[in-house]
Amino acid sequence: MAAAEPSVAALAGGGVGAGPPPPPSSGGVPVLFCFSVFARPASVPHGAGYDVLIQKFLSLYGDQLDMHRKFVVQLFAEEWGQYVDLPKGFAVSERCKLRLVPLQIQLTTLGNLTPPSTVFFCCDMQERFRPAIKYFGDIISVGQRLLQGARILGIPVIITEQYPKGLGSTVQEIDLTGVKLVLPKTKFSMVLPEVEAALAEIPGVRSVVLFGVETHVCIQQTALELVGRGIEVHIVADATSSRSMMDRMFALERLARTGIIVTTSEAVLLQLVADKDHPKFKEIQNLIKASAPESGLLSKV
Repeated sequence: MAAAEPSVAALAGGGVGAGPPPPPSSGGVPVLFCFSVFARPASVPHGAGYDVLIQKFLSLYGDQLDMHRKFVVQLFAEEWGQYVDLPKGFAVSERCKLRLVPLQIQLTTLGNLTPPSTVFFCCDMQERFRPAIKYFGDIISVGQRLLQGARILGIPVIITEQYPKGLGSTVQEIDLTGVKLVLPKTKFSMVLPEVEAALAEIPGVRSVVLFGVETHVCIQQTALELVGRGIEVHIVADATSSRSMMDRMFALERLARTGIIVTTSEAVLLQLVADKDHPKFKEIQNLIKASAPESGLLSKV
């Protein structure tokens, strides 16, 4: 049943809870919610439809669901003695038993980028990291190019600084003109409450272009949190590094396996203009006339 196969991430709304199920209320219809080897009784309002049922599954099993899978809701049919796909337009009117079944196919990440649906995240490009991060000068150069492109195309930019009191501010080479937010943090991930609020203010955000340091710590944790919130992540390999090339390499491999897109600055900028007739194409072309530094990052992606 096609109508019963959206991703759970698309229906999660404000998040999922993971506590014990509430006892059935006298005003609701009792339903047994089954997932994997689990079965938990709860109640839903009379007439509850598909979206309410999905939310109830999330409240009961959200911490066990792979948010990137597709699922089918099935109803136990007494006449057949087995589960059948939930009928279109189904509404709860009497006691019943439902189960959530993950499909084998996973969602395909297409990786489309458009300026209105994209935000750039620049992570912790700070002065104290300069001597420690491999090829730091090269990723600063590429980061500059990305931020110039963001200004040309009107793409919002969010910058964080990890414990700036001890690690210093963003390097002077990074031009902060027009940046939406510059935030200090102690959390490794960039997904701070202020960042979530800023994203909520930008209509239609679908993709984050992420770069900075360190690949295996702040970049990785930011990417995973964003994907968990249903946002597609593009990590710019030629603008991302770590103190250790082994840490960087295995982080990028792990992230790519989860469906996160590992890409390059030139690919990102040209995907955002998409057409030589784009009014900003010439300006973007000028940014990429000189290729990004190949450096030692090239063989370690």
